[in-house]
Amino acid sequence: MFKKTKYDTISELIESNLDYLVSFAFFRLGNRVEAEDLVHDAILRFLEKNKNDIKPESIRQYLFRIVHNLCSDRIRTGTKELNLNDDMEIEDKAEDILDLEEADRINVCLESLPCHESEIIRMKVIDNLSFVEISKILYIPQSTVKSRFKSGLDKLRKLVINKKMS
Repeated sequence: MFKKTKYDTISELIESNLDYLVSFAFFRLGNRVEAEDLVHDAILRFLEKNKNDIKPESIRQYLFRIVHNLCSDRIRTGTKELNLNDDMEIEDKAEDILDLEEADRINVCLESLPCHESEIIRMKVIDNLSFVEISKILYIPQSTVKSRFKSGLDKLRKLVINKKMS
């Protein structure tokens, strides 16, 4: 029997979180291709890092932190990477269209909230991260994460109720 190496464990961990990382980036950037490219860059940065400095149980949060920072940088600088070729065929997959429509609806609602609350709601509800993971990714206390989440949800409820009454 072969002994499992540390790289195999890291590789498996990255593979098991790949869809979550892409989804995380997609709901912030609104472009699946750009999200996939950004996650690829994040994984390369992670693999270039000296992994001895990172505890194995923290790798997932570390990956999300890198993706979060890259998304923030991309949004702040307004840089959009366009990789369009004249010969490229665009596939219209119903699934991708629905994902984009769903992301738009969710983002419209979340944009009405303060950024620090909407980001936590995205991370908790869309990305399915725990309060502990969010706390580690954003470098804020877990109690702050919980209070911002609750405050944001309360504001969303009021917004939804007001829209129904209108």
